[in-house]
Amino acid sequence: MNGKQKLEDHPMQIDLDPVILEGNLSIPSGAEAIVLFAHGSGSDSHSPRNRFVARMLQEGRLATLLTDLLTPEEEEIDVRTRRLRFDIDLLALRVIGLVDWLTTQPYTKDLKVGCFGSSTGAAACLMAAKERTKTIQAIVSRGGRPDLVASALPGVESPTLLIVGANDVPVLGLNRDALRRLRCEKKLEIIPHATHLFPEPGALERVSILAREWFTRHLTTVSAAAQSA
Repeated sequence: MNGKQKLEDHPMQIDLDPVILEGNLSIPSGAEAIVLFAHGSGSDSHSPRNRFVARMLQEGRLATLLTDLLTPEEEEIDVRTRRLRFDIDLLALRVIGLVDWLTTQPYTKDLKVGCFGSSTGAAACLMAAKERTKTIQAIVSRGGRPDLVASALPGVESPTLLIVGANDVPVLGLNRDALRRLRCEKKLEIIPHATHLFPEPGALERVSILAREWFTRHLTTVSAAAQSA
């Protein structure tokens, strides 16, 4: 199949030798771009928050790949040690591997690539974007930790949207600092009254709309205004 055909929540096994990652791929009819989700600490491909955002993107004719950056065995270790979720070098290598994989598969190779990262996953996306400047063409960070890759930020060329809850005070400060370090097209969106996981009524929907508009603007020929109408 190709990117113009429809595929819904298709389970994938992605060989990133020496590990195999599992995920779910969805390609709406007529999709021009795909968004890779990089989950942060305490989250995975089954996270209802990420799946909610993914559905909103799919409604905007954006394909999505939700996959865990750690294997099940690594997840068990991380539950005990909380170490691997902060191993940004490892997570960034997995993001790079997934992005490279997308560019070689017959059903995704013609789709432009964006990354949606949360918490430490956002840091991994930013580091990966510095290494894959031609491939990763847009980034959205939800409650991200860009401070963990502060030295890499000036080298990021991908248009980057940082979304943070107004009541997520420590992370908001870290993102404001990151915004100053970024030299690409960039924007900080602050969701009123929202905390780190955006559980407040309407907060996650607002995140999804902002992300969809950003990816639509930078990855597709369809105007963001038409998508949000």
